Amino acid sequence: MIWKLINLCVLLSRALTSPTPSSPPITEERPCHIYNFGRSADCLGRQLYSVPRRQFPSTLEQIDFSYNRLQAVHVDDFAHLPQLRILQLQYNNISHIDNNAFKNNALLEHLDIFNNSLQEIPATALTPLLNLKKLYMSNNLYKHATLADSFSKFLKLQLLSMGGPLVMGLKKADFQPLKNMKLQSFAIKCSSNLSYYEPGSLEVIQTMQMGFDMAIDQLPNALLYMLRDLANKTFSFIQFRNLFEFTYYMGKEDIFEGLKYITASQLTFHRGKFNENLLRMALMNLQIAPIKMLRLQYIDFARSPTFVDSGAGSSITDLALNKLDLWYISNPDVLRFDWRFTWFNKIRELSIQNVYFNSVPCDAWVEMEGVEFLDVSNNRLKDEFIFNQLCNYKGSMPNLRTFNTSTNDLTSLKVLSLLTKEFKQLQELDFSNNQLGSAINSQNCVWHQNITRVIAHHNQFVSEALHCLPTTVHYLDLSYCNLDQLDITYFEKTTNLKKLLLSGNKIKFIPSKWKSPSLQSLALDGNSFGLVSMASFQDMPQLSQLSAGNNPYHCTCELHAFIEDTISKGKVNLTDWPQNYRCYHPEAFLNTFVSKYFPGKVACDIRLVIIICVATTAAVILILMLICYIFDLPWYTKATYQIIRAKYRAHKEKSAVESGTFTYHAFISYSHSDADWVRDQLLPCLENNRNPYRLCIHERDFMPGKWIIDNIIENIESSRKVIFVLSRSFVNSEWCNYELYFAQQKAMGKTFSDVILVVKEPIDPRSLPSKYCRLKKMLSTKTYLEWPQQVNQQAFFWLQLKSVLGKPTMTCEETQSLRNRTSSVGGISVIAYPREDETPDAVTPNVNKEEEAINETNGNNDNLSNQRPIPLVLLTFC
Repeated sequence: MIWKLINLCVLLSRALTSPTPSSPPITEERPCHIYNFGRSADCLGRQLYSVPRRQFPSTLEQIDFSYNRLQAVHVDDFAHLPQLRILQLQYNNISHIDNNAFKNNALLEHLDIFNNSLQEIPATALTPLLNLKKLYMSNNLYKHATLADSFSKFLKLQLLSMGGPLVMGLKKADFQPLKNMKLQSFAIKCSSNLSYYEPGSLEVIQTMQMGFDMAIDQLPNALLYMLRDLANKTFSFIQFRNLFEFTYYMGKEDIFEGLKYITASQLTFHRGKFNENLLRMALMNLQIAPIKMLRLQYIDFARSPTFVDSGAGSSITDLALNKLDLWYISNPDVLRFDWRFTWFNKIRELSIQNVYFNSVPCDAWVEMEGVEFLDVSNNRLKDEFIFNQLCNYKGSMPNLRTFNTSTNDLTSLKVLSLLTKEFKQLQELDFSNNQLGSAINSQNCVWHQNITRVIAHHNQFVSEALHCLPTTVHYLDLSYCNLDQLDITYFEKTTNLKKLLLSGNKIKFIPSKWKSPSLQSLALDGNSFGLVSMASFQDMPQLSQLSAGNNPYHCTCELHAFIEDTISKGKVNLTDWPQNYRCYHPEAFLNTFVSKYFPGKVACDIRLVIIICVATTAAVILILMLICYIFDLPWYTKATYQIIRAKYRAHKEKSAVESGTFTYHAFISYSHSDADWVRDQLLPCLENNRNPYRLCIHERDFMPGKWIIDNIIENIESSRKVIFVLSRSFVNSEWCNYELYFAQQKAMGKTFSDVILVVKEPIDPRSLPSKYCRLKKMLSTKTYLEWPQQVNQQAFFWLQLKSVLGKPTMTCEETQSLRNRTSSVGGISVIAYPREDETPDAVTPNVNKEEEAINETNGNNDNLSNQRPIPLVLLTFC
């Protein structure tokens, strides 16, 4: 142990002066790294054969030149470094140090020449170093350990290690220069084949820590004299390393007799061979020695072939130690070296690690009645090793408060609960680094009600297994247990839980309304949840510390609100904020610190979003209502409904007509007030001529018995063009309005060339109602015909109207009549149309006469005008 403490000091000194990241590159010319503003040099492990003194500035205070190939220290190597305080030269091959090598280094406090090839202690070279506090010069090739008188001047010396593998023994005069010095630590190394030891050699040593690295296989009685030299002294630590390196002690003389006269806080036996007889000698003396801590580590233990169990009981019954450590012992029989466990009876803290015992006999639990702390970690224990159903555990371990079974092969929480339920004083239970937590082996657990601290990290827990844990805990560590979800019902039962560690699991979400009235500290870092909200922790009134970093956070308004609320209130301290909080989603914010995520206020304030949505919706509704009012949308909707209904009713009644066929040349739309003008002026001019037009008016051509709407729609669709006789009465007529709308729907998607406007009397388009928006547009953008009041201009009006109507062509009824007539003749019929250069009169004189007779008839009877056929061209029968 003392060697470990020495090495620890060396490592700490290196760590405190470690190179900075901004170090310059190492080159052959400059092999060492100079840092700390020229006060430190790092030359460790550079394979250097000499000291690069030209590189060293005079300001250096520390040099690490260990693990190189230096063979000698010359007078000029460190002469220019008056500020040097720490010089590390261990693990080189130094065989010589010049007498004046450290002449100019009077401030040197720490010198390490451990593990080199020095054959003599360099007393002359060390003489100027009056400020030395730590001197490591052991493990060299000294043949003796005699110190020069100059060592008596090192009044500041605190730590001294000396000796080597060639030191065959110790003499009384070796350490006389140290008789007036009080050291903190002293270590001596001798040969593994110690040949002599003069009584009183260590008597002058005054130190708190004493370390022996020597084997007394050939001179076991030397231990008697060593312990006598240390009698009546107080030490904090004594260590024997490799006390018996090659053989087991077979003598009968009690070589540990002097232990009972030594006061020490801890006694350690490191390495070496121990059998039952030697261990019994040590323990027998420790029963009465003022030594309260014993550690056996890396011991090669063996049974004594001469030991005979007489059945009289163990000789070790009163070993009262505060702590007993049994670490890395090769044979687990050491636990009952005299075939009993009575030597554990009065041990307060018992630690058995890496002994790899595979069973715990029933009597072992009973014998450990004084144990308050039991550590059996790192032993590969299985459930059946540690718990025997045949044992009666009632009343066992009555004083046990802490039980550590970590790093074993335990799988059943139920078995562990059955074992410990009789441990009345048990408060802390550590079963980390096992294989506990399966649902099958975590049922019907019964724990003692005193358990307040459970350490269960690095297991394989499922959420159902949480119910098998004690509910009286104040501290619970479930870190790294592969938990993917939490069973809140268990935590609701742990009403006294103050600290909960769930780091490093796979928890995907944090439940809301998590009730834990006493919880003060919660660790959730390193899990798999991306969302967290105040609702999850609102039922934790005592929560003051929260660690939730290193999770794949979704940077949302909810997360931002949680962080802002937590930081602003200051009630809960985010212990790992902000460095461990990064965005994982959305992709645009990947690896962005959550502390730098600032979403817009509109996006995150739900009240503001509701207000904007309500206001926008209301504005849209008002605008739509206004549009409906301005453009009389209800009326258009009603008319459209009428069209759809009429078309649906007429769908089965109407037969499909060929493309381009019609019944009327024009449909006349007019008001009742304009009926006389239509009958007296319009119809005669268009129907009573040589090439008459077939016109449709409602008074004459509407089918009796049909709906008016159906008649309007069918006749408009059966007419090639529609003539609107516009007047003030037309504008005020509801039926005229329908006819205009239906005509517009007929032309939907086409041009309005089939709609002819005849303005009978002047109309101001601006005075038309809103529902005549199309008529307004047509009057303002389309050329219309205006009925002249002067008689001499009316002839030109009729020519314009006929021009717009175009030449009258054969309607579908006339075509059918012609087919019927031609089919009644037995020969072949030919319809001959006039050529463009011939007039109808020249081609069909007989027809003209017939037409004149018909015109006279029509002039006398207007009611029969709709029955008059459109004149046909000459029919020639072959």
